[in-house]
Amino acid sequence: MIIKDIECKTALSKSNLPGLDYSLNPYRGCQHSCAYCYVPNVLRIKRSSWGNFVYIKKNIPKVLSKELRNKKPGVVAISTVTDPYQPIEKKYKLTRYCLEQLLKNDFPVCIQTKSNLITRDLDIISKFSNAEIMFSIGTLNDNERKLLEPNASPINQRLDALKESSEIGIKTSIFFGPVYPTISFDKLREIIDIFIDNGANEIMIDKLNFKPGIKENIEKSIKSNPEFIKKISDVQNIYNKQRVKLKEICKKRNLKIVDAF
Repeated sequence: MIIKDIECKTALSKSNLPGLDYSLNPYRGCQHSCAYCYVPNVLRIKRSSWGNFVYIKKNIPKVLSKELRNKKPGVVAISTVTDPYQPIEKKYKLTRYCLEQLLKNDFPVCIQTKSNLITRDLDIISKFSNAEIMFSIGTLNDNERKLLEPNASPINQRLDALKESSEIGIKTSIFFGPVYPTISFDKLREIIDIFIDNGANEIMIDKLNFKPGIKENIEKSIKSNPEFIKKISDVQNIYNKQRVKLKEICKKRNLKIVDAF
């Protein structure tokens, strides 16, 4: 793993995602190394290097502090092209330092993560007037999670973090994406109920997106699981059926569900 300090010129970038005004990414690169990640395509980074480096934007809290003085208040998405609570955050704390600056100006924040490390910062997040934590969970099968998300927190730890966040009054939601194609339709109801029981009040869903190089990368990761490989080949058809079922389940439970894109 290559760890390198760099300096950034800007902290906040304009976001084109619905409901989000700015994006904030304290790191470039991500240790979670998810096989289906499309960030290398967005940033035009070689997929073979993704997951093998993290650049530390060491001056980002200071740059952010200066920018907030002149920025129009708006929702800040933390993060969009890296996980703000990947393992290296435990040491460098850039996400925490940025949250401290955002809190001084009380900008709304929406934090998306696959890590239970976020519980470390609930003392800060709970003080915002408007804060949301979205936990990314694509399956409850942790053996399959290990294949595609090798360095992310185990699913039970994410659920525990979801519950802890919800119980102290923070708005919590689930990014149920990508929905693993190996999830049977009769399991979807159980999964949604587990999300609800742990505090989720909204679900966002998405499928595996096969941008160039992703399908091949996933197949390398699941070569030990023939059933998984079979499902990958029919992912669009499977997701279409999963989506219909999920919409039906959430409607019955009066739970808001939205498509990611």
